[in-house]
Amino acid sequence: MNLMVFGAPGAGKGTQAKFLTERYNIPQISTGDILRAAIADETAMGMEAKKYMDAGKLVPDSTIIGIIQDRLAQDDCANGFVLDGFPRTLKQAQALQKLLDDSGKKLDKVLSFDVPDSQIIERIAGRRVCPKCGASFHVQFNPPKKEDVCDYCGDALIIRKDDNVDTVKNRLEAYHAQTAPLIDFYKDLGIFAPIDGAQELHLVTKDMFEALV
Repeated sequence: MNLMVFGAPGAGKGTQAKFLTERYNIPQISTGDILRAAIADETAMGMEAKKYMDAGKLVPDSTIIGIIQDRLAQDDCANGFVLDGFPRTLKQAQALQKLLDDSGKKLDKVLSFDVPDSQIIERIAGRRVCPKCGASFHVQFNPPKKEDVCDYCGDALIIRKDDNVDTVKNRLEAYHAQTAPLIDFYKDLGIFAPIDGAQELHLVTKDMFEALV
């Protein structure tokens, strides 16, 4: 099953993606994670991305798409994948669609988690993330089993430096301006599934899996 989790920063994409990977035994593909992996593995695309990042510039869409293409070709994606945090713009979505078409693949569903901005700001203030595996928790809404320790890999959880109110507001503005137009794109493809992400965690998860039936 080829899936995408979609929504504003702090909407719960990463948390729900973990549940998807566990149930369907498919990898979660985060742009940030695969960029770091490609650079660590010194792949051609990774080295290309590193040049831009070292210069403090945004990595071009063509390079990002190349890295995504390399990642989707790996053996663990044979049965599907969960895209998390990509695409971010309409241009990227169109490029991804062409990549999937060319490789004979398709997205089965785009799961969109809708949460009001005010609630997102409240959520992010309590967010804790694992720097090792990328899992996301919340001190109130989704606490780890052991305080400040990742349930999945046992690494120490951290507070991301950009998880402050002003930064979050800026990120939300960027999301609404750049990423929200993707909603119509995926609605036109007939694979867009809106989910009320403002509910309690277990209800969001329940609605998500029901959308995949």
